[in-house]
Amino acid sequence: MSDERPAGGDSARGARWRRLPSWLPRRRRARPKRTGLRRLLPTWRMVLSGALLGTTVLFGALLAGYLLVEIPAPKFAAAAQSNVYLYADGSRLAAVGEVNRENVALSEVPRPVRHAVLAAEDRGFYHDPAVDVTAMARAAWNMVRGGGRQSGSTITQQYVKNYYLDQRQTVSRKVKEFFIAIKLGREVSKDEILEGYLNTSYFGRNAYGIQAAARAYYGKDARELDVAEGAYLAALLNAPSAYDVRANPAGREQAEARWEYVLDGMVSEGWLSRSRRERLRFPEPVEITPVTGLSGQRGYLVQAVTEYLKENGIADERQLAAGGYRITTTFQPERQRALTRAVREQLLDRLGDSGPPDSYARAGAASVDTRTGHVVAIYGGEDYTRQYVNGATRRDYQAASTFKPLVYAAALRYEARTAGGERIGPDTRYDGRSGREVIGRDGEGTGFAPENEDQEDFGDLSVSAAMDWSVNSVFAQMGSDVGLDRVKDTAVALGIPADTPGLDSAQGSVTLGTATPSPLDVAEAYATLAAHGWHRPAVLVEKVTREGHEIPLPEAAGARAVPREAADGTTRVLRRVVEGGTGTAARAAGRPAAGKTGTAEGDLAAWFAGYTPELATVVAVFGQDPETGAQRELYGVGGLSRVGGGDFPARIWAAYTADALHGQPETPFRLDGREPSGEPSPASSPTGRASPSEEPATPRETGRPAEPGAGTPTGPGPGADSPTGAPATPGGEPPGTPTGAPPPEPGASPEVPGAPGAEAAAAPPPAGEVTPPPATRPEPSAAPG
Repeated sequence: MSDERPAGGDSARGARWRRLPSWLPRRRRARPKRTGLRRLLPTWRMVLSGALLGTTVLFGALLAGYLLVEIPAPKFAAAAQSNVYLYADGSRLAAVGEVNRENVALSEVPRPVRHAVLAAEDRGFYHDPAVDVTAMARAAWNMVRGGGRQSGSTITQQYVKNYYLDQRQTVSRKVKEFFIAIKLGREVSKDEILEGYLNTSYFGRNAYGIQAAARAYYGKDARELDVAEGAYLAALLNAPSAYDVRANPAGREQAEARWEYVLDGMVSEGWLSRSRRERLRFPEPVEITPVTGLSGQRGYLVQAVTEYLKENGIADERQLAAGGYRITTTFQPERQRALTRAVREQLLDRLGDSGPPDSYARAGAASVDTRTGHVVAIYGGEDYTRQYVNGATRRDYQAASTFKPLVYAAALRYEARTAGGERIGPDTRYDGRSGREVIGRDGEGTGFAPENEDQEDFGDLSVSAAMDWSVNSVFAQMGSDVGLDRVKDTAVALGIPADTPGLDSAQGSVTLGTATPSPLDVAEAYATLAAHGWHRPAVLVEKVTREGHEIPLPEAAGARAVPREAADGTTRVLRRVVEGGTGTAARAAGRPAAGKTGTAEGDLAAWFAGYTPELATVVAVFGQDPETGAQRELYGVGGLSRVGGGDFPARIWAAYTADALHGQPETPFRLDGREPSGEPSPASSPTGRASPSEEPATPRETGRPAEPGAGTPTGPGPGADSPTGAPATPGGEPPGTPTGAPPPEPGASPEVPGAPGAEAAAAPPPAGEVTPPPATRPEPSAAPG
C-alpha cells in the first residue's frame, strides 16, 4: 500500500477515516491544557465530590453530637431557690437563700403574662423547632465578623443556657446548647420548657424568675400581674438594667418602646385585642427598695423558725440549703409590731448612747397564744444584723424567781406536805428568815441555806405572801418538801425542755431558778398554767409546702400536764403578785393578769413572766458586754440603780399586752378548782448554813413592793376582786356557779399522766368564772428594812 496521501488532501482523508468501521479503536484528541486562572478553579467533579463528602461529614458530626452530648444536671445556682417565710396572715416575712428565686408553676402565671414573654422572645415557640438554625448562623456570622454579640436563640435554647450551661458566648457552649435543646425539645413538653424558662430568667434587681421579678417590680405575686405589668417584665428580659426606668431614668424612652413592641407582638399573634391594647398605659414599677434581708426582727424570726423546722424533723440543714420551701409561720404581724414597739418605747428609748451601763442591756421576749400554743410574736434583739444572739430563744441566763411558780405547781400537783405533815396551799405558813437551812424530807439539814434579797428576814409568812415578796428561803424549803425530782418533772410537763442547762442539778438551788430556759420556754410553761394545766407545745409553723406539695407537720394536740386545780391554784397566787406584789407595773395592761418577776443573781438578768387568759408573754432584759459577749450586771441601766423584773420587763409586758389585746373584750380568768388549805405549819427550824461554794449562785429578787401607804396600789385592778372579798365581775354581776369538778379528797392520787391513779388525759372542760381572793399583802412577822 502506498504511503502517499490521497488526492483531495485532508478532507479526503477525513472522509476515508469516517468511513472506517465503528468497532475499530479511534485515537482521542488531546484535551486542551488549563491555563491561567482556570488552573485554580475546581472542576465540577471536584465540587460534587467535595459536597458529597462534606454532607457526609456534617451529618456524621450531627449524629455523633446528638449521641454524645447528654443533657447535664442543672447548675446549682439555677436550681437553687429562696425559702420564703410568711406571717400567719400570708403576708411576706422574708425570703432567704443564695439566689433570690421562688419557682412557680406555669398555671400560677396568668396567660396574658405568658403571651407577653412569647411576644418578646419567641413568638413561634409552640409550633417552631427547638432550635433556629438560620438565626444561629446569622448570630455566628455576626460574631465572626466582629460585629458584636447577637442573640439567635429560641426560648428552649435560652432555657438550656439558663438551667444547664453558662452565659459565655463561645462556640463550644453554642454547640452544646444546640444539641441539648434538640434533645430537650424531643423529651420535654413545651409547657415544661416555658415554665422552666420563666423560673430561671434574670429580670434585674437581683430577681431570678417571674415570681421574684413580680415582687421586685410590683410588690405582688406573679399570679396577680396584669397584662401591662407582664409586658414590662417581658421587655426587661432583653436588657434588665437598661430598661429599668427607676434605676435608669435616661432609658425610659427605650424601655417604653420595648414595652410597646411586646404589646404589638401580642396583637399581631392574636393574643391581645387592638382596642384593649390602645387602652393600656405604661405600668410604673415601684421604687427600688434596699435589700433589708434579715435586718430588724426578721432575722430572729427566721432563725427561730429554722431551728423549729430542724428540731421537729420537718426539714434538715441540707434540704433547707437547697431552698424552695414556702413556710407559713404563726407570727401575727400586728402583735409582732406591738412587741417591738413596746421594747423600743419602754426600754431602748430610755437608754443612752454613751456606752456602759446602758450598752449592756439586751432584751428578749416571746408571746404565746394560751389556747393554741401558737407563738404569735418574739423579740430577739435590736437588730439581727448587729446582734446575732436571739434573745427569745437563748438559754444562758438564769430564769431566777420566774421558776418559783413551777415549784408551787409541783406542790399542788403531788399534794405535797410540809415537814410538819400539812398539805401545802396558799395559806401554808413557812419560816421566811434569810439564810435558814433547808430541811430534808428525812428531817435532817441539807446544808443549803439560801439568802433572801438583801439578806432580809421575813419571819413566819404564808405561801401567797412569799410569792408576793419572792422569798427564797420559803421556796427552797418547799422544793425540798415536794422533792427535787418532782419539781423537775413538773417543770418539764409544763413546757420547760428536759435538756435545759442547770435543770438536772441535784442541788436545791434549782428551785430558785438557777436553770437557764429561754423566754420562749418559760412562756410555754406559763401558757400551760393559763390553760388550766393543759400543755400545748409551742408552735412556730402552721404550714410548709415545697414545689406545691404540703409537708406533714408534727402533731400538736397537747396533753394534761398538771391537774386543773394545781394550775388554777398557781394562777390565784400569781394574780396577787400583779395586784399587790413585785409585779404591780403589769397592771398598766388593763387586763386580768397573773405573773411573776425574777432577777438573776448578780443582777445579770431581770424577768417578768405573765399571762392573761389569752396570751402568755415573757420579757427578759439581759446584761451583756457588746464587745466580749460576757454577762454583765444591770446596775445603772436606764438610770435605775438596780434593774428588777418589776421594772423594764413588767413595763414592756404591760405595754405589749395592752396593745396586743386592744379592741378585744376583757376575758376573766375562770378558776374553778378549789385548792386544799393547810393549817399554818412552819417548817422545822434551821440547823445551819451552807458554804457559798457548796451551791450555785442563787437568783435574787428585786423590785419589792413598798409598805402599804407608800405608793403601792391597794385597790383592785382590772379583773381583781372587790375589797369585800366578793368576786368582781363585769357589770358588777355575781359570777356563775362553778361547774368544774371538785378537788380530790386528801390522800387521793392527783391527776398526773403516768402517776398511779391518774385519769386519762382529756381536754379541759369549759367552766364558769370564779375569781381569786382579794390581793392583800399579809404582814410578815419581821418587816423588811
